[in-house]
Amino acid sequence: MTEISTVLRGKVYVLGDNIDTDQILTAEYLKINPASDEGRHQLATLAMCGLPSGSLPFIDPLTGRSAYEFIMARDNFGCGSSREHAVVALGASAVKAVIAHSFARIFFRNCIATGQLMPVTLQPDYSVEGVKTGDIIEIDTTSHQIMTPHRSLKIAPVGELAGIVAAGGLFAYARLVGKIVANIHD
Repeated sequence: MTEISTVLRGKVYVLGDNIDTDQILTAEYLKINPASDEGRHQLATLAMCGLPSGSLPFIDPLTGRSAYEFIMARDNFGCGSSREHAVVALGASAVKAVIAHSFARIFFRNCIATGQLMPVTLQPDYSVEGVKTGDIIEIDTTSHQIMTPHRSLKIAPVGELAGIVAAGGLFAYARLVGKIVANIHD
């Protein structure tokens, strides 16, 4: 079974409420095939392309990937359409997890189904206030907390989500744990 890291560490990009899929990836790019390597690379360079002008750059123009391993937001992250492309763009850009108080249901499910990102839910009593873009944070899925430079934030237990994301998605995880028999006719 794939070893699952219980502590994730990296830089965070902080956003507010109601970050929709048009901000994550505008509709004009839905024609890109997220199943091909070329398509994933192209989507990676476009992650968060719909943020308002004047926002801090999310993608490093030299690498074509995000300099941030995490996104931290408030309520209703991933609202809007059901586009799987938004989740793939973030995962392909090097984001490991999105941390928010709440997620749009379909965005949350797409994170799990594709295995691209771990959706991490902040407990309601904990605010993202004081956390700044560029801060180094640690997510500890065993102790259910995030360590920021100034304080600790509690998160909901991630349970099997960590294993599903580590395996590469819901179907890969089901094969790994024996719930789906691998195709032996190849």
